[in-house]
Amino acid sequence: MKVEDCETDFPKLPALQKIETYPITGDKNIQMADNSFSDGVPPDSLEAAKNASNTEKLADQVMQNPQVLAALQERLDSVSHTPSSYIETLPKAVKRRINALKQLQVKCAHIEAKFYEEVHDLERKYAALYQPLFDKRREFITGDAEPTDAESEWHSENEEEDKLAGDIKNKAIIAEKEAAAAEEPNPKGIPEFWFTIFRNVDMLSELVQEYDEPILKHLQDIKVKFSDPGQPMSFVLEFHFESNDYFTNSVLTKTYKMKSEPDKADPFSFEGPEIVDCDGCTIDWKKGKNVTVKTIKKKQKHKGRGTVRTITKQVPNDSFFNFFSPLKASGDGESLDEDSEFTLASDFEIGHFFRERIVPRAVLYFTGEAIEDDDNFEEGEEGEEEELEGDEEGEDEDDAEINPKV
Repeated sequence: MKVEDCETDFPKLPALQKIETYPITGDKNIQMADNSFSDGVPPDSLEAAKNASNTEKLADQVMQNPQVLAALQERLDSVSHTPSSYIETLPKAVKRRINALKQLQVKCAHIEAKFYEEVHDLERKYAALYQPLFDKRREFITGDAEPTDAESEWHSENEEEDKLAGDIKNKAIIAEKEAAAAEEPNPKGIPEFWFTIFRNVDMLSELVQEYDEPILKHLQDIKVKFSDPGQPMSFVLEFHFESNDYFTNSVLTKTYKMKSEPDKADPFSFEGPEIVDCDGCTIDWKKGKNVTVKTIKKKQKHKGRGTVRTITKQVPNDSFFNFFSPLKASGDGESLDEDSEFTLASDFEIGHFFRERIVPRAVLYFTGEAIEDDDNFEEGEEGEEEELEGDEEGEDEDDAEINPKV
């Protein structure tokens, strides 16, 4: 068709000859045209007009459905309320100011890192003040020193009941108790002090095998040593053993290396110092006493002669003392598998627990008081959550009373 032909009149479609209704859903109907048109109209045009009309009217009916509208609105709300999608809608000038805030946040993270470095210096300072008390603790445990009456005096929660019971006792009973006390064994120090802590704490008892127990009974002390000033942040766990039949070492060590600086690739993930690697030590086992390996026997058959020979082979064995042969953190872009990452994370957690809880509060883990406190704290959190849920339910009931139609 030429441009000049645009001025000519287009043929007019004849009027619809018949209208039929087709029920869709509910009480509403969509009217659809019959195909009875006058001659001269192309079939394709008729079909296109029919489909367009059907689609438009069907869309109108769907959009009148409240459930469909609610679902669409919910979808739109979820998209519009996403923080990242909201940021994308902001003007460039506002985005520029947000980038400036992020620059400030990175600087805050570096200041926070300096704060934790000074905290580490304070830990080192106060560790020196704690150490004389810990040294005396070791003397009482090993029996190298005996506490005085003043040092051994402790006011228990049942002190009043004990005093009342003591007033009721007569001299004969007291004499009898004195005689029994004279016959009571008086072991040296506090036997199996640290081994008992290992048994009481689930995190540690899971690592201890039956064949580890006789060795751990020789453990006399555990110390924490902090890195020197000016050195990279780290701490060392020292396990002091008395002379035993298993190894010649008097001290086994585990060094935990720490990092207290924001990651260049992800500075906003910084939340304080974190353990990034650890080193163990070599245990000088006496012959036949290494519990970290076990010997197995295996038969081999010669392919040609058919003869059979028996060989012995050492394979790794589960033991707490594998704690001193840790996995190394990945380096040079290498990545650990999922199991290795879990093992390394567990190792870091145990080292942190020794440093923060076991060593400073050893006597309370020996008696179990610290463990009871931890359990009570966890139960309190759960109870508080249940109570809050109950409050929410109560609020719903109140609303139902005010608005009974809801």
